[in-house]
Amino acid sequence: MWLLCHRLDRVGLLVMVLSYLCGAECVLARSLVTWGGWRGAGEGPAIYDANDVVAVAYNWPINLQLRADGSLGGDFLAPDGNDYVAIAGGVWHNLALRSDGSIVGWRSWISSMVTMAWYGQEVPPDGNDFVAIAAGGIHSLALKTNGAIVGWGGDVDRGLGGIHDGRTTPPDGNDFVAIAAGGTHSLALRLDGLIAGWGGNYYGQATPPDGNDFVAVVAGAHHSLALRADGSIVGWGSDYYGQATPPGGRGFVAIAAGLGHSLALKNDGSIVGWGADYLGQATPPVGNDFVVIGACLDTSYALTRGPCEYTLVGDVNGDCRVNAEDLELLMENWLVDCGLFPDDPACNRRWGGEVEGVR
Repeated sequence: MWLLCHRLDRVGLLVMVLSYLCGAECVLARSLVTWGGWRGAGEGPAIYDANDVVAVAYNWPINLQLRADGSLGGDFLAPDGNDYVAIAGGVWHNLALRSDGSIVGWRSWISSMVTMAWYGQEVPPDGNDFVAIAAGGIHSLALKTNGAIVGWGGDVDRGLGGIHDGRTTPPDGNDFVAIAAGGTHSLALRLDGLIAGWGGNYYGQATPPDGNDFVAVVAGAHHSLALRADGSIVGWGSDYYGQATPPGGRGFVAIAAGLGHSLALKNDGSIVGWGADYLGQATPPVGNDFVVIGACLDTSYALTRGPCEYTLVGDVNGDCRVNAEDLELLMENWLVDCGLFPDDPACNRRWGGEVEGVR
């Protein structure tokens, strides 16, 4: 994470702002939780050990994992090496970003089981000046250190008579800081908080709303979501299942979009879902220890927080970071005696794996 942020050069300031607003942090996961998809409705979530995992990119039915040592796991076709800093999963292919700024790509396991046309979406351009990657249906995007975007793969929409929709042809400019690749469309976030969209737009999924207060964007199959700086969410594009109509309110810190459903992570560590739920994909598990969310087709997944690697002075609530929530707890409970009230939230601090009172 440090290396990736360090390489962002001119957009590093925005990354720090996003990290503050969205609660981004470097933590080890405890478990990978998946629901929906092949498990079907009513089966409940599947929980896997993920003690050394820092990121997941789901490529149905295999999940690609980025480990803390920089190696890749989950997908047995993933390349060797321990210098990876980011991953992205498309419908038929995967991408991985190396610490030297170069990109590697490969076909997914399921793609070897079906017959389809290939468009080179798994063959990234040469170069070592990339800082972010995104994988869509049959196309890919990459963000460069100078803030420009490159695209490759296919832009043919066979469902609309084979027209070329331009999803691999990003707009000009060098002020982009984030990218997202959907089923047939692409999105990018500019340094000033504006969103750009291009590619397939028959549901309006590539026509973002006005405003310059956006801090994150995601692209689903035919719908899009964006997170505002105030913690609220806006959606657009196909809304057949209600997937583009997010819940109201603020306090959201991350978003994800799948085939016909959407997810959002709240600042209390819980997840909400909406849209298509025929396989239970929009019904997340109960809990407030989630730190990462994602969606691929009709599958949903999340990482739960692992143990704190360090003990932080001022971390009152034991969530591995010091922020305004700790300050609020201290202000509300500054006269609490943990000897008399050990169950008070201000007393739940971890030292060496044990919960001890903070007085």
